[in-house]
Amino acid sequence: MKGTAVSSRTKTKQKMPAKVRSAPIKSASVAAEGWKIKAEGLSLLRPARKPRPVWLQARPQKLEIDLRRSALVVIDMQNDFCHPQGWFGQKEVSMRATRKPIPMLQKLLPLWRAAGGRVVWLNWGVRADRLNLPEAVLFKAKVDAQGGLSGVGYAESSPLDRGPSLVPGHWGAQVVDDLPVAAEDITVFKHRLSGFHDNELDSLLRKQGISTLLFSGINTDRCVFSSLQDAGFLGYDCVLLEDACSTPSPAYVSRAILFLIEKLHGFVASAQALAVSLTPKGARP
Repeated sequence: MKGTAVSSRTKTKQKMPAKVRSAPIKSASVAAEGWKIKAEGLSLLRPARKPRPVWLQARPQKLEIDLRRSALVVIDMQNDFCHPQGWFGQKEVSMRATRKPIPMLQKLLPLWRAAGGRVVWLNWGVRADRLNLPEAVLFKAKVDAQGGLSGVGYAESSPLDRGPSLVPGHWGAQVVDDLPVAAEDITVFKHRLSGFHDNELDSLLRKQGISTLLFSGINTDRCVFSSLQDAGFLGYDCVLLEDACSTPSPAYVSRAILFLIEKLHGFVASAQALAVSLTPKGARP
């Protein structure tokens, strides 16, 4: 029995490699973005990004932002909110309010893209079965412009049927035709007022190296403000573009939001000032 035990130990020793060697990396290997295959092995170094600074008039301080680390976030400019035949339109919500950001965004988006800035479309997009929506969200979605229950909520069809409201893949969840989505833009769907809850937005932005967010879209006091607040809590630098936002709520509500952002959460600027800054002369401090 002793001989057998010694023989087993000997075999075990013979099977162990004399020296641990690094596994060779074939040139055909697919590495994650940012990693580099070198003769010595795998380099995890990321190349430094040269800043692309732009000055922007803002309140309470003038700002210098880096276009390479900034994203223009456009919130909820979708058919169900901004088209007369959409979900909000059939609830008799003011289309004048929800469509107000369109002309300014039509001007700003091409300039922003041309300067190298990223565009993120942060859109409502609910599951067709609504399994992850809490009761409060489901109930409030049925309230119409007069405060009554319209009977039409998320993922349900309005009387003038354009498909289930705010379900990705259907007409209502699409961005309005007035604002073409470019191939290089990023689209993220949300299912709460905040665009940072229970989805991939935060991890996606961090992967792109984004640290500054400029917010636009609708509604100023709801999804825009909720998303901006959460962005600030997560460590992003936040700027609200007040003339590229709107809401059907009373004017005093927006004034309160602007006050809170300037006081606590970030900065308030205008899309018009940003458009000027994106021109060669306007970019100078």
